[in-house]
Amino acid sequence: MSTWIAIAAMALTAFGLGAWLLREQRGVWTLMAAMLVVGLAGYAWQGSPGYGSVSAESLEEPRGNPGLIDARREFFDPANPPSRYVTTADAFARRGDYERAANFLRGAVSENPNDGEAWLALGVALVEHARGNEAPAAEMAFKQARARLPGNPGPAFFQGVNAMRAGEFTQARELWIEALAESDENAPGREYVAERLVGLDRLMETLMQQMQGDPRTTPPGTPAMPPAASSTPPAPGTGGP
Repeated sequence: MSTWIAIAAMALTAFGLGAWLLREQRGVWTLMAAMLVVGLAGYAWQGSPGYGSVSAESLEEPRGNPGLIDARREFFDPANPPSRYVTTADAFARRGDYERAANFLRGAVSENPNDGEAWLALGVALVEHARGNEAPAAEMAFKQARARLPGNPGPAFFQGVNAMRAGEFTQARELWIEALAESDENAPGREYVAERLVGLDRLMETLMQQMQGDPRTTPPGTPAMPPAASSTPPAPGTGGP
């Protein structure tokens, strides 16, 4: 484990140094972050560095990622399977055909606008179809999912994943904290989010330690790492984030 943390620290330090040297070229930051996330997303996503590598071929021709579907189901009771539209859409998504998946999911929310899981699946499919970009249509789908899944951390979690893929680690962290703060204590997937938040905090903390240990790699004005969030929001009436 320590070896993989060291590797993550080296990669994140390289990003921090690169961001400092290229601070006037923010577009390059996003590219660097995207390359970094390919190698490190498995650690924060799965809580383990044993995540399969991504080949150049797979980057050019995205294939289905069943892990996204499995992750989505973490936020729902296994005893309540998704609708037939969502099930069919999942079959296309597993093959990487996110366009058809999105079309089936549009049918799902048209037939039942209150199907929160269909809205969430639609947001995920639209992001994957756009190769990781959260376009306005996907943002709207996540917003609809939130409205129909009160107390469910799923929509905010996946928006955090999208932010992380874009290199916005702080925004991803804020969204995951928000997902925990707004979720019911016994909501499905709450522990799943908490575990991923711990992984992300470890990566960010390691980067800050590496940068603070060598002043030459610390960009001017770099803020201190905010305190790690508790995985359990305060009880009602005691205040919260």
